[in-house]
Amino acid sequence: MILPPTIPIFPLPNVVLFPNVFLPLHIFETRYREMVKDALASDRIIGMVLLQPGFEANYEGRPRVYPVGCAGVITHSEPLPDGRYNIVLRGLEKFRMTGEDESRPYRLAHIEALPEVTSDSECATIKQHRQRLEALLAAFAANRRAVALRRGDECLHQGIRPAAHEDRAAHRSSS
Repeated sequence: MILPPTIPIFPLPNVVLFPNVFLPLHIFETRYREMVKDALASDRIIGMVLLQPGFEANYEGRPRVYPVGCAGVITHSEPLPDGRYNIVLRGLEKFRMTGEDESRPYRLAHIEALPEVTSDSECATIKQHRQRLEALLAAFAANRRAVALRRGDECLHQGIRPAAHEDRAAHRSSS
């Protein structure tokens, strides 16, 4: 998806969005309710940026933000009876702000996309790391299953229901 040259931005102090990651948000401020309403009526794109330290003094205005953020598309929206929204953004692409348009109560940023460029060798390295991680997770899951089966077998040999054994163990550890 090609990003438009101007997008609404939603600055927050401690929330970031990354490409291909889903982010649930609850929108309650009047200006950002309008932003979501406008986005839903058009291309559904909103950019997330971080507020810079010291934002509290000018939060209601236009406090400083870091210039690099991530654009996302609203994949789910739930308008609430009082005008608030629950939305889910899916990260699309990083961007750099080049300016702002102050024509709306919410913030609009002029942006340029910052596409991720991955070389063939980087892709191969990522694939190797992913395969290693998948193998480690599979081994971990198999070990957990084996431990659970051994515990179940021990309980059966003692004539105890596994759930009852776990209940007694939990009771002893809480006493």
